[in-house]
Amino acid sequence: MNLDLLEVVLTWLVGGLLAASAALTLVRITIGPSVLDRVIATDVLVSIVVCALGAYAALTDAWTTLPLLISLSLVGFLGSVAVARFVARDRDAPAPDPVPDRLEEGP
Repeated sequence: MNLDLLEVVLTWLVGGLLAASAALTLVRITIGPSVLDRVIATDVLVSIVVCALGAYAALTDAWTTLPLLISLSLVGFLGSVAVARFVARDRDAPAPDPVPDRLEEGP
């Protein structure tokens, strides 16, 4: 098998898989039942973009995309850490006491 043909086939295969995973991630962002699901899906989408840029850089030998890859990875990591800290802080907070209903109180 010719090496150029293998490169073209693998390029289309990787591009198709990344496009399919990005489309499914966008569906999860759109219909995610909770905010946490949407945030995790957004982090996955950032990872897919980083993978696509890495594949582009490897295919074209254009290593000028390296600063963009590093900055996108850093943004994705910091976003995940911020959301994790926010969720952990909300879960550690004590639940407020329920307010008694006026109908349950006696005269």
